Amino acid sequence: MSRGHLLTGGLVIDGSGAAGVEADVLLIGERIAAIGHALPLTHDVSGLAHHDCRGRVVAPGFIDVHTHDDAIVLQQPAMTPKLSQGITTVIAGNCGISLLPWLSDDPPPPLNLLGRDSFRHASVASYREAFDAARPAVNVALLIGHTTLRFATMDRLDRAATPAEVKRMAALLDGCLADGAIGLSSGLFYEPAFAAPPEELLPLARTVARHGGVYATHLRSEMQAIIEALHEAGDTAFEGGVPLVISHHKCAGPANWGRTRETLPLIEALARRQPLALDVYPYTAGSTVLREDLVDGVIDVRLTWSEPYPDMSGRLLADIAAEWGVSQQQACRRLQPGGACYFQMHEDDVARVIAHPMSMIGSDGLPHDRHPHPRLWGAFPRVLAHYCRDRGLLTLEQAVHKMTGLSARHFRLNERGGLQPGWFADVTVFDPARVQDRATYDDPQAPSAGITQVFVNGVLSHRGEDRAGETLPRAGRLLRHAAA
Repeated sequence: MSRGHLLTGGLVIDGSGAAGVEADVLLIGERIAAIGHALPLTHDVSGLAHHDCRGRVVAPGFIDVHTHDDAIVLQQPAMTPKLSQGITTVIAGNCGISLLPWLSDDPPPPLNLLGRDSFRHASVASYREAFDAARPAVNVALLIGHTTLRFATMDRLDRAATPAEVKRMAALLDGCLADGAIGLSSGLFYEPAFAAPPEELLPLARTVARHGGVYATHLRSEMQAIIEALHEAGDTAFEGGVPLVISHHKCAGPANWGRTRETLPLIEALARRQPLALDVYPYTAGSTVLREDLVDGVIDVRLTWSEPYPDMSGRLLADIAAEWGVSQQQACRRLQPGGACYFQMHEDDVARVIAHPMSMIGSDGLPHDRHPHPRLWGAFPRVLAHYCRDRGLLTLEQAVHKMTGLSARHFRLNERGGLQPGWFADVTVFDPARVQDRATYDDPQAPSAGITQVFVNGVLSHRGEDRAGETLPRAGRLLRHAAA
């Protein structure tokens, strides 16, 4: 095995947003050893694997800030859907849905988005043991879900938690943060957390603040009440003294199309008083559990999985309803439990959020779905291909910054998200002329094109779509944030 890698002649885009420069990059062990011109003339390169990167971009490994990969990294540790996009680090535990700290044989919605047989970890220590045994190919940082904490401490979730229950939640969260979790997430949009008032979240936010972590939230509403929901999230984080990340920012439903003209200025105003960021995925459809209230007869709904009718996965709900001779709401009830893609957003809003300087990129992919949303396999190349190269909404440097340096800064990931000597050697090499998402709603698991090499902690872990099925070493780590 070589002692490292020498990447020569590529356009180095370092993740800071600065202009790219042509240079060589030297990786020794798990670290970036040097970046510069003609490194073979100034460094000992014997025993290194050489990679000709002319015509390609050498960038930091992409950071997927919004995932539900808690369980899949243990069950399918090769993590091909992520490595094939150039992703080297995932933030798991979003939307209030985390794998720990709770034990269950039959998790209800929305926790079942993480799979049915996954909830086996009551602590970060237990999860770390399973992680070390599985040896995933990507780095993982864990958020702890408020909804999971509710299930772990309450007998009924259709009410606010009592002070004693909030105290137990805070104690569980405190233990997870002390053992390496990077923050808290909430999903007040979902029924098991909807009854939680801001007063329930505030002590948890303060617990996170004591550990120097972050608070990411799936807002209580992304539809008509989105302005109120943004104020609620901002106030909770501000009073709790914790940085806020607004998850998958969108204005959902035809009645709300165009309202990013209102929400983005509000987010900017909130950011003037408190640390704040947002993430976005590059599609007009979202994906979550099957819910009748999201089936309005106007937008298209495409089934991603159904427990009672698994063979219906991938079909439009309207077609299933017509075949059964029932309404779409009736078909939705019959298909539950299940999941679906909801075509809720307008492309103008999606583009406006992607182009905003505060937004980071996250896939929000659901890896346990039978017929998943294409964002699971295609989100990051889609930004580079469609929004950067084809539409020109972003420069390459801006796009890479949204996938790397900006993300590492907001989630406090030390010595990652940038190409700097001494930092961890998470590196993605791609062809800017050829990079392309190939996953579609009909064929959602097609690997992307143009991602040619991916290094995780200095280990070559992916070599492009033409080597599908190749077994390479896995070198992912369970990460802490910089304040831990």
